[in-house]
Amino acid sequence: MLDKYGRKIEYMRVSITDRCDLRCRYCMPEGIKKVSMSQILTYEEIVRICRAASELGISKIKITGGEPFVRLGCTGLMRDIKAIDGIEEVTVTTNGQTLEKYIDELRDIGIDGINISLDTLDPERFEYITGRGELGKTLRAIELAAGSGIKTKINTLLQKEFNEDEIKDIAALAFRYGIDVRFIEMMPVGAADAETGLSNTEVLKKLMEIWPDLEPDGSVHGNGPAVYYRRPGVKGSIGLISAIHGKFCQYCNRVRLTSQGQLKPCLGFDTGTDLMPVLKRPHDETDHELKEVLRKAIIDKPKAHSFSNEGNASDHAEQRLMSQIGG
Repeated sequence: MLDKYGRKIEYMRVSITDRCDLRCRYCMPEGIKKVSMSQILTYEEIVRICRAASELGISKIKITGGEPFVRLGCTGLMRDIKAIDGIEEVTVTTNGQTLEKYIDELRDIGIDGINISLDTLDPERFEYITGRGELGKTLRAIELAAGSGIKTKINTLLQKEFNEDEIKDIAALAFRYGIDVRFIEMMPVGAADAETGLSNTEVLKKLMEIWPDLEPDGSVHGNGPAVYYRRPGVKGSIGLISAIHGKFCQYCNRVRLTSQGQLKPCLGFDTGTDLMPVLKRPHDETDHELKEVLRKAIIDKPKAHSFSNEGNASDHAEQRLMSQIGG
C-alpha cells in the first residue's frame, strides 16, 4: 500500500525478542533491563500481524531481535510466515554466534536471506565491542551461510579510531565469498553516538583508493536502501547504507514491529502504534480492526527521519536501545 507521501510500503522488520547473547555497546550494553516474556508478542500474534499486513501489501518480512536465535522455536515462526499468502520473502538478521546449529533448517524452510553482523576481524576488538562474543563463531557462520546457497550479507558499523583501519579486510570478504558486505552509518539511536561513526562518503573514497576498478552495481540486492559497488569479473559487492550523509527517506519502503507489539513507521522517532489492545480483543477471520490500525499507521508514516547531517537527533527522536525496538 501507499503512505500519504506516495511511497510504496511493502517491507516490515519484525523483532521477535529483546534478548541477545551478546552485549554490543551501541545496541545492548551491559545492565540493560529486559521486559518480561508476558509483554512479548507470542508467535501466534506475530503470524496474525504478518497475515493482516500481507493483505495490505506487505510482502517482505525481516526477522530481527535482539538476537532471533535466542528465542526457542524461531525457525518454526519463519516457516509459518513464509506460508502466508502474499509473503514473497522472509529473511533474518543475526550475530551469527549460534547460526551453525540452524543453517540446515533455514535452508530446508527456504529462508530467502541471512544478514550477519560483523564489525571487526580482530579477536580482542570483537570481544570488546560484543562484551562476550567469539569471533570464530561469527566467521564460521559467514562461511557456512555463504556456502549454503542462501543469499548472505555482512553488516558492518565503522567507528572512528576503532575499526576504520579494517575497511579493506572486511570489504574483501565480499570478494572472498561472493557475497554482499554493507557498511552502515552509525545513527543516533539509543546508546549509539553518530559522532563516532564514519561517513560513507569517506568509506567510498577509501574503497576507491584500494580498488580503483570499483563501479556502481545496479542489480537488485534486496529490500533496503544500500547503494552497491562491484569489481568487473569478480563475484561479490560492497554496499553503503548512508542514513545520515545520504538521506534516502523519500525511497523508504518499510515499517518496524517491536517485540512488544508497537508498529514503528520510522526508526528515528519515538512514536508508534501499540497493537496489543487490538490483539487482545476477539477477532474474526478478516481481522478487520487490526488491518485498519495497521493501515492508519502506515499511511501516517513520517516524511523523513529526525537525524541531522551532523548526526544529531531531534527532541522527538527514539531514545530506546536498538535491541528494544528491533535491529
